[in-house]
Amino acid sequence: MKIFSYIIVLIFIISAIWAVFIEPYILKITKYSVENNDLSGMRIVFASDFHIKTYEMGRLRKIISEINNQKPDLILLGGDYVNGHKPTMSMKSDKIAKELKTLNSKYGTYAVMGNHDGWQGKYQIIKNLEQNGITVLENTNKDFGLFTIAGVEDIQTGNPDIEKTLLGAGKNIILFTHNPDVFPEIPENVILVLAGHLHGGQIKIPGRGNFMIPSKYGNKYVYGEVKEHGKTIFTSKGLGTSILPVRFNCPPEIVVIDFK
Repeated sequence: MKIFSYIIVLIFIISAIWAVFIEPYILKITKYSVENNDLSGMRIVFASDFHIKTYEMGRLRKIISEINNQKPDLILLGGDYVNGHKPTMSMKSDKIAKELKTLNSKYGTYAVMGNHDGWQGKYQIIKNLEQNGITVLENTNKDFGLFTIAGVEDIQTGNPDIEKTLLGAGKNIILFTHNPDVFPEIPENVILVLAGHLHGGQIKIPGRGNFMIPSKYGNKYVYGEVKEHGKTIFTSKGLGTSILPVRFNCPPEIVVIDFK
C-alpha cells in the first residue's frame, strides 16, 4: 500500500510540474480546411487569449514568430492580450502592441477585444494596437472585395451587435469575436466564425471532461469545429491561462485556416 501511495504522489507531482511549467509553454499549430472556390489558396491565422504576464516577453515573441512562420494572407486576433483583472498582473499593453506590430501578412492584422481587455481599459488597448498598425473591429467590418472580415464586440465587456457589424458587408463574410456564445445569433450568410475565450476548458482530465467552461452553452463550443444550421465555427483553445496558471491535456494553439 505504501508503494502505491508513493506512486500516486509521484504522478501528482509530475502532473503538477507539467501543468504549470511545461504545457502552458507548448505551442501547437492546429490546421483546418474550408471549402470555398472563391478563396481557394488563401490562408488565415487566428490567435486568441494571449494573457501576457509581466515576465513573458519570450513567450509573446515565440507566438509572433510562429504566426509569421505560417506565411498567412490574413491575421485575426481574438482578444485578451493583457492578463488578469489588474494592470499589475499583465505586461503593459503598449509593449504588447509594439511586439504585435511585427506580425506580417498580405492583408494585414485585425483584432477584436476580449473581456480582460475590457476590464483593463479597452480604449487604451485599442489605441495602442492601432498606433502599431493593427486595425480593431468593434461591431464593424472591412470589405476586401473578394471577402469581408467582420469583428464583433465582446459579450461581457462590450455590446455585440450582429446587425450593425454586418451592415454593408460584401461576400464571403468571415466573422471573428472573442466569445463563441454569439454563434447562434449569426446569420447563415457568414461563411466562417472564429472565437476563443473558453481556452478549451484549460484543464481536460481524461474521463472527466473539461474543467473550466465559462459559457452558457456548456461544452458545445468549447473548442474545435462545430457545424450548426448551415454555419461553421472554429473555437481556439487560446494561447494563455486565466484564473489558474495551468494547462493540462489542453495545450495552447494557433489556428490556421486554409481555403480550398
